[in-house]
Amino acid sequence: MIQIFEKITKSPEDKRDYRGLILDNELRVLLISDPNTEKAAAALSVNVGYMSDPNELNGLAHFLEHMLFLGTKKYPRENEYEKFLSEHGGISNAYTSTEDTIFFFDVTHQHLTSALDIFSQFFLAPLFTEDATDREVQAVNSEHEKNLAVDSWRFHQLERSTSIKDHPYSKFASGNLQTLVDDPKKNGINVREALLKFHSTYYSSNIMSLVILGKDSLDELQEKAEKMFGAIENKRVTLPEWPGHPLGPEQLKKKILAVPIKDSRTLVITFPIPDMRQHYKSDPNRYLIRMIGHESSGSLLSALKKRGWSSHLNAGCSSVARGIALFVVNVDLTEKGLDNVDNIVDLIFQYINLLRQEDPKEWIFNEIMEIDKISFRFKDKESPREYVVDLVDYLLKYPIDDVLTAEKLLSEWKPELINQVMEKLTPDNCRIRIVSKEFKPIADQTEKWYGTKYKIEDIPSELIEKWKNAKPIEELKLPKKNEFIPRSFDILPDDDKYLTIIHETKFVRVWHKKDDEFLLPKSNLIFELTSSFAYVDPLRVHFTAIYLYLVDDALTEYSYDASLASLQFGVVSSEYGLKVSIEGFNDKLYILLTKVLDTLFNLDVDEKCYEIFKESYERDLKNFAAEQPYVLAKHYQAACLVEKSWLKTELLEATKYLSFDDLKSFIKEFFSMMHIECLIHGNTNKAAAQKLIKLIESKLPKNVLPLLPPHLLRCRDMKLEDGSNYVYEVTNEKHKTSCVDVHLQCEPKRTESNMLLELFVQITSEHCFDVLRTKEQLGYIVELDLHRNVTSQGVRILVQSCKHPIYVDHKIEEFLLNMKSYLEEMSDEEFERHKEALAVLRLEKPKKMIQLTNLFWDEITEQTYCFDRNNIEVDFLKTITKDDVIKFYNEHIHAEGAKRRKLAVHVLSTAEEGAGSAGAEIDKFEPLSIVCKPTRIDDICSFKSGLSTLPLLQPFAHHRPQGSKAKLVR
Repeated sequence: MIQIFEKITKSPEDKRDYRGLILDNELRVLLISDPNTEKAAAALSVNVGYMSDPNELNGLAHFLEHMLFLGTKKYPRENEYEKFLSEHGGISNAYTSTEDTIFFFDVTHQHLTSALDIFSQFFLAPLFTEDATDREVQAVNSEHEKNLAVDSWRFHQLERSTSIKDHPYSKFASGNLQTLVDDPKKNGINVREALLKFHSTYYSSNIMSLVILGKDSLDELQEKAEKMFGAIENKRVTLPEWPGHPLGPEQLKKKILAVPIKDSRTLVITFPIPDMRQHYKSDPNRYLIRMIGHESSGSLLSALKKRGWSSHLNAGCSSVARGIALFVVNVDLTEKGLDNVDNIVDLIFQYINLLRQEDPKEWIFNEIMEIDKISFRFKDKESPREYVVDLVDYLLKYPIDDVLTAEKLLSEWKPELINQVMEKLTPDNCRIRIVSKEFKPIADQTEKWYGTKYKIEDIPSELIEKWKNAKPIEELKLPKKNEFIPRSFDILPDDDKYLTIIHETKFVRVWHKKDDEFLLPKSNLIFELTSSFAYVDPLRVHFTAIYLYLVDDALTEYSYDASLASLQFGVVSSEYGLKVSIEGFNDKLYILLTKVLDTLFNLDVDEKCYEIFKESYERDLKNFAAEQPYVLAKHYQAACLVEKSWLKTELLEATKYLSFDDLKSFIKEFFSMMHIECLIHGNTNKAAAQKLIKLIESKLPKNVLPLLPPHLLRCRDMKLEDGSNYVYEVTNEKHKTSCVDVHLQCEPKRTESNMLLELFVQITSEHCFDVLRTKEQLGYIVELDLHRNVTSQGVRILVQSCKHPIYVDHKIEEFLLNMKSYLEEMSDEEFERHKEALAVLRLEKPKKMIQLTNLFWDEITEQTYCFDRNNIEVDFLKTITKDDVIKFYNEHIHAEGAKRRKLAVHVLSTAEEGAGSAGAEIDKFEPLSIVCKPTRIDDICSFKSGLSTLPLLQPFAHHRPQGSKAKLVR
């Protein structure tokens, strides 16, 4: 008998309908009916992950996740699932964690039934063909090799590898060729049979959960769930029991000194704590995270900053697996902080001991509870795909009636549980990891899977005792009452249906749109402060960035409470100046903006803070060389194509000229001439907007001069010549993978060229992945996407691979040549499906107000002002024929195309075993005679000096930069 749950607690503002089910096969199901959705989505979780891997086959659960995408008995074609989703506006993915494997997709709502049918076969009758098994293990290995030089992956595995030996937590999660090919061969293990056995053993309906979101009624969704997933076999699987906590007495009271790839310094204190998952209504960890991690006056972070030891701290709890939880305090260290690690730990225990002395405060819990209620009531609508992924995990952890609220709302005050967790936050129940390159000479151990160098040492008993008895200094305080909690939630009446310029002077132009779609008591304010001095040279780029670091730091104590109350502030630099944004409940927006403007224009720069952030900033620049190869490739690609850009190497070289006095001089220079372009969107009517405008104008520095119209022009992009074929090569010694980033420049942005390009990418992206990733197994990262700069655009094909870039580039060219027959042989029906899918993607309504704000802002900052772009361009899309796309391909993509313009960036690995290392050989291949030999770029500046620039985009509706009256823009 199917169990039905109709009383699922939801937000009063939530217009979706919900129903919970437990099917006859014990599959837990959540159905979500949303009559207004353009996309449908589904997610299925199997309550088993890498901790269930056989000891002799680490990575098997992750490998199985990969294999389920490659064909089932009912749908045997390897790319059938991905191809179907691609043709119907959808995407899919999956991930494996400690004790979960989650699969998910979205698709246009009309095609949910067919997508579910294909999807359900993963859990009924996968093929695991030998050919696909042999190939896809290469993808698993490529994924691992991609992460070999990534510190986050290295330290996660170090935590596992230094836990109790033979505890399931200590396993190697992702797997590689050694664990999935070499070792099984030595031990006579058939990996394909092991995959089948793992699937038949653990993929059981009684430990699965399913969430389906669609436009259909709940009854219709229930029928789909029963029909397609009710047949999953219930094997009566009993969930694995874990043998205690992976951190036992031998792992505690230790210091792990670890060497990073990047030049980073961190301190991490880890406490094993009780698993409080069943106490989700009181969640004692939330209280302690709030206390230890708070950043307002009197906080632990404030004390660390004053001593120059750290600029960032966070506290959190990780529910590793059933019965296994960790409380973690993470501190970013300055050079001075690294020399004072023991004192930092002492300060942390001083604060923890302060919490013990004070006892848990009910008013603080009530404040957290009140903020949660407000945030949950007025939460933004999630995208279907994001929503089902979150909920499918909760469905296995919490009662179905509470699945929407379990991790969102608190309702039970239980101080005894807070004390129970706090009892575990002691010096003799923790271990400490300190990360720094300074430990390289003393690191005497090497982690097996990632090669991380480290040393483990005991924490001296006298230090343990000192920390136990650490008495709180008066400087440390509990948080004060949060004055930013909103009190007014009235939705103001509409006063205009259009985005309108409501104010314009020679200094400020303000766009305004009163929200009439989301109807939440929230507003978004964005303004770009343009200064002609911001991007003149690398030195001024540095000063702009460091100044914004200092502004953000100066506002931390004040704005932290606002952020807790869902009023977020952000400030970032750009090539035009800086961008300030505030988003969230509009009730206290004016108050926060006042403080932001006062700080921005009147900051008394502190030299000690300057030195801290200068050090951090220089470190970030140095660390760029250790970024993933695809990140490096994109950087150099942009440097070649954008008229005004600075290389990271040029920026790093300029840091030697930084000085505190010059920074102060620059700040005066920066604010001596300016223009502010502002957007106010949300629950703010014209009267409230005018109040904000007066505030902004009242805070402008005295004697400031206006910028002239030429100062407000956007940057231009370089134009490649017809028939060109360029290559720029750089080396990378940190990663063993290399990368190729091919850019095929097409016609500049305009309606016709935009849609031809987008449609071509829509048609070819999945096919590219299937050929270059699934069949050729060139690497884990394979993308075909559109690439847009300010005015230029084109097709980007990016492949990160262990193979030599020359070989990969050849394979990309081979794929592009074969696209001719692929396009010509495509049926009219398939072509129309792609058009329909693209139209749905373009016309999908923003789920959150900030997404619509950003669409408006993009048009404003690009000075195009086409606020109905999606409808206009989709109307043109409907007129495109298959012949139009073939013509586009023949002109711009084919190697002999009359308008083909190619720029390839090759990032060649010179690391050990990399394609460019000593003795490495290039894979043999026959060069394609149809492809001309590329022209090598030796110097980017010289290369760009020989090119012309593309014209700036013409505005859809004309607006002079200064002096115009208010205008209405449809």
